[in-house]
Amino acid sequence: MADLAKVVQFCDERTHRKQIKDYPGAYNGLQLENNGKVSKIGAAVDAGQLPFEQAIAADIDFLIVHHGMYWNAMLPLTGRKLHKVRTCLDGNLAVYSSHLPLDAHAEIGNNAMIARKLGLTVTGTFCAFEGTAIAAIVENTLNRKTLKERLHTLFPASFTAIEYGSAQPHRVAILSGSGRSALAEMQDLGIDTLITGELRQEHFNLAQEQGFNLYPCGHYATEVFGVQALAAAAAAQFNLPWQFIATGCPL
Repeated sequence: MADLAKVVQFCDERTHRKQIKDYPGAYNGLQLENNGKVSKIGAAVDAGQLPFEQAIAADIDFLIVHHGMYWNAMLPLTGRKLHKVRTCLDGNLAVYSSHLPLDAHAEIGNNAMIARKLGLTVTGTFCAFEGTAIAAIVENTLNRKTLKERLHTLFPASFTAIEYGSAQPHRVAILSGSGRSALAEMQDLGIDTLITGELRQEHFNLAQEQGFNLYPCGHYATEVFGVQALAAAAAAQFNLPWQFIATGCPL
């Protein structure tokens, strides 16, 4: 058993929460308290009704999520919104959110971990938001065919290939989640290949016109890594068990 405040402090420090500005509504950090004690840590991509119910059923009382509870303006706690909060309160579930800190982190961030799982090394960053670069650059050693095979192995259910760039891309960008913010900067950086979560329909045309290789691999699928890594680190720090709550989101 660990004190909630100490677990939160560890997560804040490990993710550099206070140093990173995020999008309005992200509200990184502890979003909902429990009774002040933590016996099992969970990780999930989203703060949704389904992962809350699954976490409580698994005896988790501290859940780390990437997409938190408060993206939109505060609304009356009625109906489904009240039900979701009441689920946590009745189940003694604390909710901790970490969005951009778990994309940009050099060690446990989604982008850095995707690179490592592909056997690649991050050599730079770009695409800054409020002073924090949220996309990674790797000096690629793989030909396009091998890179595509590794991506398909890592993301078997959600991988898509749009290939109008070079067959031997020397520099590759990685941006988990939504990748459209990286596209405007890629050409100036000599990058023609992007690994990301999701894109918009018009980016198929952009790939043809600008000679890009685009690999959307699923918003959800590309953002499971950071929460798992943070949960594992916190669990090790406090000698607690941890568990990933998978929801099977196909998007």
